[in-house]
Amino acid sequence: MAHAERVRGERVSIPAKIRAAFAEGQERHALTLLLRERDLHPAGSRAWADLERLSGLVMIHMLREVEGTFALERADTLLDALPDGTPPVPREDRPTLAWLEPEEAD
Repeated sequence: MAHAERVRGERVSIPAKIRAAFAEGQERHALTLLLRERDLHPAGSRAWADLERLSGLVMIHMLREVEGTFALERADTLLDALPDGTPPVPREDRPTLAWLEPEEAD
């Protein structure tokens, strides 16, 4: 599905290449890919906030705590009150590093 066609407030899908980079221990590469993917979405969207939060978690994982914390704050502020009128995203539905685990083959 093209980025512009995503449904308002829909959870973002994490591309396999990002999952693979993180699983292979290439955190810097995974972070670069996450930030590039984030920049494909409009600022203030659910997808942008999800990817910003994941970027922050990866930064913290890489011991870049200050940058990561700021990214989490930006993302959580948006997820609490998305400008498009989407209801707040519950804490348990927000991105965690588990979102970067490889998907199991069917």
